[in-house]
Amino acid sequence: MGKIQKAIISVTDKEGIVAFGKSLSDMGVDILSTGGTAKVLRDGGVSVTDISEYTGFPEMMDGRVKTLHPKVHGGLLGLRDNPEHVNMMKTHGITPIDMVVVNLYQFEKTVSKEGVTLEEAIENIDIGGPSMLRSSAKNFRDVTVVVDPADYAVVLQEMKTNEGETTLETRFALARKVFRLTHEYDGAITRYLDRTTL
Repeated sequence: MGKIQKAIISVTDKEGIVAFGKSLSDMGVDILSTGGTAKVLRDGGVSVTDISEYTGFPEMMDGRVKTLHPKVHGGLLGLRDNPEHVNMMKTHGITPIDMVVVNLYQFEKTVSKEGVTLEEAIENIDIGGPSMLRSSAKNFRDVTVVVDPADYAVVLQEMKTNEGETTLETRFALARKVFRLTHEYDGAITRYLDRTTL
């Protein structure tokens, strides 16, 4: 895979994220981030580039569109050992993104509140997060994807031991965790909609 050089961090659960971001930055990782996460990282002294600065497009539509961009998903899905992919990335100014640290809008917590409306529930369906997670997990041979703060220490330890890299075995285990999470997330949305009327 090679040394992790660029990461996206965009989390709802901010537990431990400043320390994790600082450790990545200290190892020379460039960090891209969005909205509230970028602010928390900056306030914690971590250097961050906004996704909008990287893509050249502002966050728009009340934050509904911020990471759904070829420079993000091309950077995640591009196969590093495929010359055609590499040439396409160079042609379009797409930089490989080696790590994604994302956890999702708390849909189940939202819909468990008394009196929540369908509109509120719909606004708490995460689109960009699952998309980045699935892109990263699909390309686990090249991308380390982290959805659980409990995995921060494992990832950092591997990077310190392996000159900035994670092992294929760990990336595969983390990818499996992603697909389990997105399966459960979509299940929660389905169960809510099945019991909801317009």
